[in-house]
Amino acid sequence: MGKPTGFLEYTRRLPAKEAAETRTQHYREFVQRYDTQNLHEQSARCMNCGVPFCHNGCPLGNVIPEFNDAVYRGRWQEAYEILSSTNNFPEFTGRICPAPCESACVLGINAPPVAIEEIEKHIIEIAFERGFVKAKTHFHRSGKKVAVVGSGPAGLAAAAQLNAAGHSVTVFERDAQPGGLLRYGIPDFKLEKWVVERRIKLMEAEGIVFRCNANVGDNISVNDLLREYQAIVLAGGSSVPRDLETTPGRNLKGVHFAMDFLRQQNQRLSGEAISGEPILATGKRVVVIGGGDTGSDCVGTSNRQGASSVMQLELMPMPPEARTPQMPWPLYPMVLKTSTSHEEGCDREWALLTKAFLGDAQGRLRAIQVVKLEWQSGPDGRPARFTEVPGSEQEIPCELAFLAMGFLHPQHNGMLQQLDVGLDERGNISAPESNYRSNIAKVFAAGDMRRGQSLVVWAISEGRECARQVDLYLNNGVSLLETKDAALC
Repeated sequence: MGKPTGFLEYTRRLPAKEAAETRTQHYREFVQRYDTQNLHEQSARCMNCGVPFCHNGCPLGNVIPEFNDAVYRGRWQEAYEILSSTNNFPEFTGRICPAPCESACVLGINAPPVAIEEIEKHIIEIAFERGFVKAKTHFHRSGKKVAVVGSGPAGLAAAAQLNAAGHSVTVFERDAQPGGLLRYGIPDFKLEKWVVERRIKLMEAEGIVFRCNANVGDNISVNDLLREYQAIVLAGGSSVPRDLETTPGRNLKGVHFAMDFLRQQNQRLSGEAISGEPILATGKRVVVIGGGDTGSDCVGTSNRQGASSVMQLELMPMPPEARTPQMPWPLYPMVLKTSTSHEEGCDREWALLTKAFLGDAQGRLRAIQVVKLEWQSGPDGRPARFTEVPGSEQEIPCELAFLAMGFLHPQHNGMLQQLDVGLDERGNISAPESNYRSNIAKVFAAGDMRRGQSLVVWAISEGRECARQVDLYLNNGVSLLETKDAALC
């Protein structure tokens, strides 16, 4: 424990952010770094609890009190080694994770929790600056080859772990550059792409091969992979978006999936050719349908493109501002969140159902027709059923609407169809958590493609656990890769 009285002496303090009116003029990250004193104080707030619930809150099982103690004492290499023992990519989670560890922090029972996510980001960035992060090239090679399909966080984590186990790993990515949604889905103002490229270069130096523009099931033969590789990990993500296909006017010009919009902007900033017809919010009234992180990213991107107004609609009622009896500590609280994108300018409306998209004579979107909802709670106190409020219909003028309502499952045509891999009732690959193996003996699955749409930290955890199961399979039941639970012992 760094300082026994630290949690009494210091309050939670997050790093300063660039003012909204200036940061919306660029796409760079805008959260500043702690100075040495603030970092020292924030790590001192960790109580080194007898039962650290933050471990359970983190899907990776990060050993949080120990790295907080190392930060407090200025032992940066030790802090880095502790953090990297459970997390392959702290530079990603330290920027874009919603920090379920902080929701489970014991200090959070009656005070603001420890700023775990920010401390994590500082550990890894200081480690890079001081040269602690180096390519490891001394692996004993097993002579076995593994193909990883998809280079998002799950695929990258699986590749890194399997490479560390000594197998020869090739990552197949259908896009022009590796990274998956880290590169093409998350805006630069949350995760600049040099951060992704830095990690990819490190993985290449460690011997991992990346093959881009390689769409398995299209220009890469599924049968070739099955013949050439001793194991295959499917980590292609959950890429079929939830749609409003039966809503009148859905095909009007100006109604787009959120990810198409975000992808194009990331391609522009990376100097790539954009996919499809340009989607720009400049000078337009924008409505984002969906209240999650993807919707928030559309808000921030629209403001940077110069939208005349931005509104975000949510089907659910406005959540409470604090925990309720139905979501006690240490459960992850479904409370009202105001993102940095919301701070930059956005009208948020709750409990609204989209009834129709309305167009002009040229087939272009001019407004959205919505109706107010009245929600009834279920036995657990959470919203369960709704009815439309009579006479509450209204039109919201807009020229651009983004559908940001989440994702259903991976694409079934192409690779999955050709493999004839088994699917569960939700349309994801059926691969039990006990071994991450599909109905095809040498084919495994991890990340959103297996568990459904989730968090980046869950994707990394899935990739790590899947890699261990692949290693067990290749080595006849023996693996030196640790499980998450073993790391906590």
